[in-house]
Amino acid sequence: MNPILNVFLLSLVAGLATGFGGLLAIIRKPGQMMFGFLMGLASGVMISLSFLELVNHAWETSGYQVATVGFALGSLFMFAIDFLTPHIRFGVVEDRRAEVAEGALGDCPRGHAVRRRHRREALSNPLVRSGLLIALGITIHNIPEGIAVGAGFMAQPRFGTFVALAVALHNIPEGIATALPLCQGGVCKRNSFLVAFLSGLVEPIGAVLAATLLGSLSSLIPMALAFAGGVMVFITLDELVPTARQHGQQHATALGIILGSVLFFWMSGTFGI
Repeated sequence: MNPILNVFLLSLVAGLATGFGGLLAIIRKPGQMMFGFLMGLASGVMISLSFLELVNHAWETSGYQVATVGFALGSLFMFAIDFLTPHIRFGVVEDRRAEVAEGALGDCPRGHAVRRRHRREALSNPLVRSGLLIALGITIHNIPEGIAVGAGFMAQPRFGTFVALAVALHNIPEGIATALPLCQGGVCKRNSFLVAFLSGLVEPIGAVLAATLLGSLSSLIPMALAFAGGVMVFITLDELVPTARQHGQQHATALGIILGSVLFFWMSGTFGI
């Protein structure tokens, strides 16, 4: 099978995990402790993937200079994107006064006039605006995550598959963090799910672009892996961990990070990576 097609399919599966997380959020809202645990789990997976696989693979392949420069460039790139783009962290301070009637959380209203009125009311809600900005942030994050999948596959197909599964595991809590504030803000469950689902579909863009470029410039694969590692570490430390701890669930977050790391170790051993 064409390697570009393989990369596309793998990154698509990883991106769809964001939609799966959104589905979980609208089926059963997680409590603060569970949310902190899940975000910690995602953090453990990402930190372990970045240092033990992406940066380590670049180091072993091309030396510490390439790994160091690639990691620094990825971190600085994400810092610049984070600074220039109007999105916010995953965490949203819940404001019950801003929520609309409970009935708005159910099926979407019918009729053009009703839908327009509901849309105006929803967009004026702080939680809805927060949810949309969260979705924008996750959309931005998913592109470099796709680069990691594409670069990993071009380095070694088995390695790319492993990276895609790790990213998919990480994306589930992100999907929950996208759909949850939208649902709480009065957006109907279907549309809350769709925002989470669509935000994950950009992941193949980064993956296919990386695979296409690295297919003709294979010498850049180690740099691309370290770059993706730098991006993921920045996202984890700047957004995932602070969000997981902001509701005072430090122990749940710590346990999530540990379990995420243990799960990653198990996956790495199973795949023989």
